[in-house]
Amino acid sequence: MDKFDWRAAGPLPFPQGRVFLVGAGPGDPDLITVKGVNCLRQADLVLYDRLANPALLDYCRPDAEQVFVGKEPRRHRLAQEEINDLLVQGAWAGLIVVRLKGGDPFVFGRGGEEALVLAAAGIPFEVVPGISSAIAVPAYAGIPVTHRRVSPLMTLITGHTCDPEDPAPIAWDELPRQGTLVVLMGVGRLAEIAADLIAAGRPPTTPCALIRNGTLPDQEVVHATLETIAAAGQKLRPPATLVVGEVTALARQIDWFAPATLPLPPVPV
Repeated sequence: MDKFDWRAAGPLPFPQGRVFLVGAGPGDPDLITVKGVNCLRQADLVLYDRLANPALLDYCRPDAEQVFVGKEPRRHRLAQEEINDLLVQGAWAGLIVVRLKGGDPFVFGRGGEEALVLAAAGIPFEVVPGISSAIAVPAYAGIPVTHRRVSPLMTLITGHTCDPEDPAPIAWDELPRQGTLVVLMGVGRLAEIAADLIAAGRPPTTPCALIRNGTLPDQEVVHATLETIAAAGQKLRPPATLVVGEVTALARQIDWFAPATLPLPPVPV
């Protein structure tokens, strides 16, 4: 594909292609939307993430170009700016481009950043929402993120902004102390996150769950408390979702999908 300097040219009046920002869902390939599958079937170029199940690429045409642009902690195959360039260049080359992103494009997936780039370049695009792991992964662990009698609200944060050096760090004292807290991409800072929540007023005995590979056959779940979750979950590796709050205890009764779940601790008498 010839490189097109869209920044120098500015928005052109008649873009030839189109971009679809598609949510791949939380892991299980069956959880992608019908529209997402239809976009993959039409695509000439697919830029796919690390957390998008590779089985979804089977929906692509044999002649479609597939480019892995996944990111791992401290190791990115392509910088975000390079991914942005590929989206714009593909569309200006007349291609139907699918940006396949794990979960939902607009939930910590940089879909908003990519949409702004496409809008600035005058590229027609559509956002195809996906099922976010923030709700699906807890559900597969038997945890409803809200419950009328237990948790009236849910707070969602990304572990990537838990680093004090981040340009927009989490203000722990300003987070709600009630309801459910879901942390995505926070395994690398699990101990710090737990300590920060306790320091901000969450009781150390608050029940927690850490869920690895949620919705997949090798899903693993560890139940603990806020003061013990770092030690209990130290053997789990990303991708994993942290759920903090009383709703995690409901998994004792709603444990419907548990292929590799670790035993729950005994219920206190």
